[in-house]
Amino acid sequence: MPYEGKVIHAAMEALRSEELRHRGEFDRRRMKLYRQCPRLQEIDRLLSKTVRDASMTALQQGVDPMPALERARRENQSLQQERGILLTEMGCAPDALTYRPLCPLCNDRGWIGSEMCQCLRQRCAREQIKALSSMLNLGDQSFDTFDLSYYSQLYDATISTSPRRQMELVLDVCYAFADKFGRGRMENLFLTGAPGLGKTFLSAAIARVVSEKGYSVVYDSAVNVFSRFEADKFSRDAEAAADVNRYLTCDLMILDDLGSEMNSPMVQASLYQLVNTRLLNQRKTVISSNLSLNDISARYAPQIASRLSGDYTPLFFYGEDIRQQKRARYGR
Repeated sequence: MPYEGKVIHAAMEALRSEELRHRGEFDRRRMKLYRQCPRLQEIDRLLSKTVRDASMTALQQGVDPMPALERARRENQSLQQERGILLTEMGCAPDALTYRPLCPLCNDRGWIGSEMCQCLRQRCAREQIKALSSMLNLGDQSFDTFDLSYYSQLYDATISTSPRRQMELVLDVCYAFADKFGRGRMENLFLTGAPGLGKTFLSAAIARVVSEKGYSVVYDSAVNVFSRFEADKFSRDAEAAADVNRYLTCDLMILDDLGSEMNSPMVQASLYQLVNTRLLNQRKTVISSNLSLNDISARYAPQIASRLSGDYTPLFFYGEDIRQQKRARYGR
């Protein structure tokens, strides 16, 4: 799950902030207990020095340190028992003066060796959702709030069903894609249809669910994606190179509004690289477009059209423009 650097940095900052707050709360509780019972502070002072002093004395005298360490261990046990009794008498847990990290797996470092700990992974998911929310309205757009009432229940001969039934099928496929993401074999998605029918809405719903599962998700418009490919190739822009790497390696790439970009050999090459690289590496992709698959075949190279038609599940959005319906219904 290759989260982008700024997401990991923000997650680490959040972890440090929470760890500092947690440690500060512990220190305040500890000092309060010390004020109530000064003997507790004396015991903690003795516990912190008995083993250290025993080791130093043995080393200075050039003798076997084990007997001294054993005596220090027994003394520590006695002090810990006394501390536990005092704390219990004060109505506290016997281990109230033992610091416990927020995450016992990594001791709040965020990493276990070179592996990202699950506590940091969860924070990365939260930070990623924040980043996606700046482009997608993740606050309102979810599978639960997708309103099928905007789609007619009347039979339409063009699609041999009603728009409502067609969109129920689309919603089911999108939900299954997000719900089962990372488990077993699944196809990429190609969302196609006229503007204002919910493609961006369901893309956002997918992004939310997959992000909350802890997978890395990148959402961007075709115009911006291909401009970053161009900047990486011709300007040697380090930030553009990082963006291109994210597009190619994230767990889920959502490419919005394919076909809105100016067509050029550079765009053709970039789209082929994006689609083909992600397919070869078994990275999942959702592409939305106002173009039909026939339009895709006419606009892009045969290799691209072949991959989109063969390795993507097409989902046909059908109905009347929801934005226009809302304006008519609510005056906005």
